Amino acid sequence: MQIQISDTKPGDIRLHAIVVNEGVRPTGLDGAITDGADAARFKGRAGQTFEGFSAEGGKLTRVALAGAGDAKSKDRKLNLEKAGAALAAKYLCSGEASMILDLGQAGLSASDAGAVLLGLRLRSWRHDAYRTKLKEEQKKSLSSVIVVNAPKGTDEALVDATALAEGVEFTRDLVAEPANKLYPVSFVHRCEKAFAGTGAELVVLDDDQMEELGMGALLGVGQGSEQPSRILAIKWMGGNPSDAPIAFVGKGVTFDTGGISLKPGPGMGDMKWDMGGSGAVVGAMLALVKRKAKANVVGVVGLVENMPDGKAMRPGDIVTSMSGQTIEVLNTDAEGRLVLCDVLTWVQREFKPARIVDLATLTGAMIISLGSEHGGLFSNDDSLAGDLLDAGKRTGDKLWRFPLSPAYDKMINSPIADMQNIGPKGAGSITAAQFLQRFIENGTPWAHLDIAGMVWADKPGHTWDKGATGFGTRLLDDFIRTTVKG
Repeated sequence: MQIQISDTKPGDIRLHAIVVNEGVRPTGLDGAITDGADAARFKGRAGQTFEGFSAEGGKLTRVALAGAGDAKSKDRKLNLEKAGAALAAKYLCSGEASMILDLGQAGLSASDAGAVLLGLRLRSWRHDAYRTKLKEEQKKSLSSVIVVNAPKGTDEALVDATALAEGVEFTRDLVAEPANKLYPVSFVHRCEKAFAGTGAELVVLDDDQMEELGMGALLGVGQGSEQPSRILAIKWMGGNPSDAPIAFVGKGVTFDTGGISLKPGPGMGDMKWDMGGSGAVVGAMLALVKRKAKANVVGVVGLVENMPDGKAMRPGDIVTSMSGQTIEVLNTDAEGRLVLCDVLTWVQREFKPARIVDLATLTGAMIISLGSEHGGLFSNDDSLAGDLLDAGKRTGDKLWRFPLSPAYDKMINSPIADMQNIGPKGAGSITAAQFLQRFIENGTPWAHLDIAGMVWADKPGHTWDKGATGFGTRLLDDFIRTTVKG
């Protein structure tokens, strides 16, 4: 989607869209349009649309109204995103190649305008790489948006929105890819291409390097696959050189069969998106790098494929993590925590971060708890938890906090090792978080986000269609903006 700001309204574009506030009648339109909107009960509610037609000088104009909701709403930015997204959803396959978008009737600031354009861009994403038989009316047609009557500063807001959109789109692209196309090595290659020339530094660890570091937990997960495992670190040092970085850590299981603890066949195809946490991390890093964030951030992802094989890890095996702690693996389908624990240890020893946030599609229990409305938040630090909860409210990547306590911690003690990788039937998401907390050193502020129900959607949302949502990318970007002022 190409979006550009213009001082003049092109005369050769048929589709004209106007953003309007709730309860405010648009001006300067053919009376038939405004009367038609009234008749159709268009009120300007957030995301509501109306379409009418007018003929002037023998030329047909297609007029669209997009509701921005109450101008005084506390959710103003999210409502403006819905307005832009509603236009994208309605006209993406409309047969129109271009649209004029008038931002002059809703009393917008530059930041407000950026929210409309971000929603428009995000909702226009679609993964059509492998679709060869789309009907003409199913194909994307809208490719260009000309913005008129934009408030002063919208150019800068557009640059910022574009960087963020590119990060979210990168996350969605990765999550949507099938596992025969996206595996640990190809994931790294895609990131190398995406970050080329940006100023970010990429560090890659292969199997031999991880073995030398003692990462028996991560390597145990990947040993049943023909695909080699990888750790990828993306470093962006845009802040004060003396400041310790913020670390984002992502689970990157590019396909999860469950290993020897094999998952049921129905629904297993969904496990291509078990790398959603790593997708969010690298997408957020791309957004930060593209907008030249004034912050020191490192994004690290552990990339493996979990397959059943003669070499695969067995239930009952004991592995030794990089931290030196031993783990009794009672279920090879509880593999994400085995990946994350070694990555967390390496991140702390390599980068000495001020704060750590990990993201993972970790437990089915989280979907039972929260469905697809919130991601789960666990943290050893109230300030960090509060910052993430606030970022979730601002971006729509909503979180809900769960407890951590010694009472849950003892549920993963093993009689023959330092710990086991699963607890009893209850509190599955909490015991998974307690497992990860055992690898946090020196009281480093840490948060774990279990986003199992959030990275893939079975129905459209306000800025996404069915499929990959990009959840977590905007959350992390906003977290940096507001806590580091970057």
